[in-house]
Amino acid sequence: MSDPSRLWSARLERELPELLELRRHLHAHPELSGEEHQTAALVAGELRQRGWRVREAVGRTGVVADLGPAEGPRVGLRVDMDALPVEERTGLPFASRRQGVMHACGHDLHTCVGLGVARLLAAEPALPCGVRLLFQPAEELAQGARWMREDGALEGLSALYGVHVFPSLAAGTIGVRSGSLTAAAGELEIEVIGEGGHGARPHQSVDAIWIAARVVTGLQEAISRRLDALHPVVVSFGAIEGGKAFNVIADRVRLLGTLRCLDADLHARLPAWIEETVQAICASFGATARVGYRCIAPPVHNDPALTDLLERCAIDQLGRDRVLRLEQPSLGAEDFAELVQDVPGSMFRLGVAGPEGCAPLHHGSFLPDEASLAVGIRVLTATLLAWLQDKGSQEVGR
Repeated sequence: MSDPSRLWSARLERELPELLELRRHLHAHPELSGEEHQTAALVAGELRQRGWRVREAVGRTGVVADLGPAEGPRVGLRVDMDALPVEERTGLPFASRRQGVMHACGHDLHTCVGLGVARLLAAEPALPCGVRLLFQPAEELAQGARWMREDGALEGLSALYGVHVFPSLAAGTIGVRSGSLTAAAGELEIEVIGEGGHGARPHQSVDAIWIAARVVTGLQEAISRRLDALHPVVVSFGAIEGGKAFNVIADRVRLLGTLRCLDADLHARLPAWIEETVQAICASFGATARVGYRCIAPPVHNDPALTDLLERCAIDQLGRDRVLRLEQPSLGAEDFAELVQDVPGSMFRLGVAGPEGCAPLHHGSFLPDEASLAVGIRVLTATLLAWLQDKGSQEVGR
C-alpha cells in the first residue's frame, strides 16, 4: 500500500477546497437531532460517488459506509452530524439559514472530516482490511449512538476512532488522552411537594419554593461533605418551575438538572444517594419529593493501545509540539461512550481556536478555524491506515 506521507499532501490539497465548501453548506443548513435527513442524504451521495458501500437509515437518520474486504478485521470512524437549538451570532456569509438552529458544536466540521477521510481512503489502491464510517445522528440528545448500536452499526468492528473539536486548543494542534476522557452524565428531575397557602401566613403552609432552594444548596453541601473529594461529582440545576401567583405559597416546585461524574462505579450509586439526600431534606421541613434520574451517557474510556497509535501517527503528521497530552479529563458528556462499551475505541480533541481564540461550544458565536479541517483528516487517515497495515500484516502472517 502507498506511503501516505508522500501522497496525501497533494491529494488533500486538491480535495480541500471542495470539502470546505461542503462544510460551509452544512453550516448554513443545520438540522436538529433526529432530523438530519438532508445532511444524511448529502453524506450518502458523497460516499457512493467515492465507491463506498452505503447503508442509510441506520439508527434512524444515520449513515454507515464500508470499504475494503468484507471479511476479517475492520476499523471504524464515527463522526456526528446534528446541530443545536442555538441562534447564530457569528455574522458569517454562510451563517445558519434556519432561525434558532446552529452548528454550535462543530458537527458540520466533524462530518466533513469524515468525508475527507473517505475520499483519501477511497483513493488507496488496496486496503488489507475493512474500514467503516459511522455518520451518527442525535449526539446532542445522547441518543444517536444507542440508536446506531441497536441497529448493528458496530457488528464486525475491531476498533473505533472518534474526534471532537476543542475550542481550548489552537487550530493546528490536537489533544490526546489515554483512559478517562469524558464524564458519565445524567438528567435529574426533582419535584418538591409541599402544601400551598396564603403568602401572609407561611406558617400555615409547607413552602415548596423555600424547600426547593434548600434542596439545591443542600445537595451541593452534601457532595462536599459526604462524597470522596478524590472522585469529583458535579450537580447543576438548569431549570426551576413553581408557583402561580405572587401572594400564594407554592405547593409544588420542579427542578431540572444534570449530574456529571468520572467514576463509573460511583455514578451507578449516585441516583440512590441523591434520592436519599433529597428525601431527607424535604422531610425535615414537612415536604415530600419525587426524584427521577436518567443516565445520558457513561464515561468515555480511551483504549491505551489505540490512543498510542493515534498519538504516534499524529506526531508523524503534525510534529511533536502540536500533539498535546491532556492532563485532565472533561466533565462534559459524549455518547461515543455508548459505542466503546462494545468495541475498544479512542477519541481525540481537535484544536479549532484561531489567533483571537474561539467562543465555547454551544455558544452562538462559536467559530472554529477552518484550518482544523485538514488537520483532522490527516491525523485520522494516517491512524486508520496504520491500523490497517498492522492488522493486514498480522493476517498475512497467520
